[in-house]
Amino acid sequence: MTETKGDASHEREDRLVTEEPLEIRLTWPGSPASRAWVTMRTPGHDFELAAGWAAHEGLVEPEPGAVRSVAYCTDEDLTPEQEFNVVTLTLSAPPLIDMSHRHTGTGGYGAGSACGVCGKDSISAVLDIPHAKPWDGELPSVDVVRRLPDQLRERQQVFSRTGGVHAAGLATADGELLVVREDVGRHNAVDKVTGARLLAGDPVAEAALVVSGRAGFELVQKAVAAGMGSLVAVGAPSSLAAHLAAEAGLALYGFTNGERTVRYA
Repeated sequence: MTETKGDASHEREDRLVTEEPLEIRLTWPGSPASRAWVTMRTPGHDFELAAGWAAHEGLVEPEPGAVRSVAYCTDEDLTPEQEFNVVTLTLSAPPLIDMSHRHTGTGGYGAGSACGVCGKDSISAVLDIPHAKPWDGELPSVDVVRRLPDQLRERQQVFSRTGGVHAAGLATADGELLVVREDVGRHNAVDKVTGARLLAGDPVAEAALVVSGRAGFELVQKAVAAGMGSLVAVGAPSSLAAHLAAEAGLALYGFTNGERTVRYA
């Protein structure tokens, strides 16, 4: 690569974050595996991503046991480059909602690394899908909220090397980060956080979900689906995100750093 500073240019090496497609297939007792979703993601924690996506989409209850197993696909027609880009998620029971109305076309649907809400056109549609009960535990204080982005940043190892990924973390009311995940897609990072808890058999819901970017509608939707108490973002929320958070009883913070935070819901 060529780097230019002022009038001087020079050649140097750089590290770029990996971005590859991941196809998620779903199966359950009595049903063969079929494609449900394709997303662009940073490889790593793929099983968590698949499990978290299913929980956030309302296909399964966000509780341990809802997912029976996750495995990479072993189809003989897959090339070596593809074999780790296809994951089969085995559910313990049929999906809680009809997936057909959430898909475009007949073969599943896809998203880029910046899109996690395809197919949702209203707040009522989000609130109508199965999700965890609203958080009834303690919420973090404002002082704790302001500390969370710095604590998250300290654990962003991939970002430190590449500068090209988002991060999400799950935090207790006193600010302890229980799990942190990174991905080129901010919605994927959140899926990985929830999936990590789900597959480990731990409670998915917690006092705070903290994210390294803005608080878009899709991140609020995932926080609501998982039963989070609050969503803490470094950037701004959208108007629709704030509306959904207020309707769902989710505390929503934006523009958060060590000196400042703004509560929107």
